[in-house]
Amino acid sequence: MAERHTLEQLRRTLGDSNHIVFFGGAGVSTESRIPDFRSENGRYNAVSNYGYPPETMLSHSFFINHTPEFFRYYLREMIFPEARPNAAHLALARLEREGRLKAVITQNIDGLHQLAGSRNVLELHGSVLRNYCMNCGLKYALNFMLEHGDAVPHCLDCGGVVRPDVVLYEEGLDPEVMRKAERAIAQADTLIVGGTSLAVYPAAGLLHYFRGRRLALINKSATDFDGRADLIIRESIGKALDYAVNSH
Repeated sequence: MAERHTLEQLRRTLGDSNHIVFFGGAGVSTESRIPDFRSENGRYNAVSNYGYPPETMLSHSFFINHTPEFFRYYLREMIFPEARPNAAHLALARLEREGRLKAVITQNIDGLHQLAGSRNVLELHGSVLRNYCMNCGLKYALNFMLEHGDAVPHCLDCGGVVRPDVVLYEEGLDPEVMRKAERAIAQADTLIVGGTSLAVYPAAGLLHYFRGRRLALINKSATDFDGRADLIIRESIGKALDYAVNSH
């Protein structure tokens, strides 16, 4: 475990903060056994099993031009209905209930923050829980997608293709969600960044809006923003947040 005094610093920081914002990435969900498709293993498995790297299969052009192959990969490899919130999700939900955490900004698409009880969640890349017909706009829940196995799902009303409400490569982020995220970070007195290498833009660029007092980075590897951080923890994000929020 990380040195106790470092976790104590995080605990004291959270205790002294009234306007905390959390920004998280794939490392938050890997502790719920959701693999990071950008990892070395994720890329290797995608190429060996499907013939393309994940960034190609999760692109807008691949979705349009190779729709059956897109859904075969997406429905098999990107949806984890059995996943449950881990200690990090639960700790953040508690901070929000206590009134100290004002927003969760996530790059993940799994909906685990909401399942843990967080309410003000800004999903930069959308959610697998939401789906819609590209033709008529009719909305569908995740169960509808799962019922199709790995086949292309079609709208029950008009027959159009039902796609997940997630941001694919080559697609822009929702400008309203980005504006809310920018505003939340700009208003934060403490920003916690966890489980992300801060290598994916434009999402990583949100950190430039932070003008608060303390920036804490919880990530097992170095990031380009380490030089700006007031506190760096190379620890499991679940263990770190659980200790900082729940120990007294």
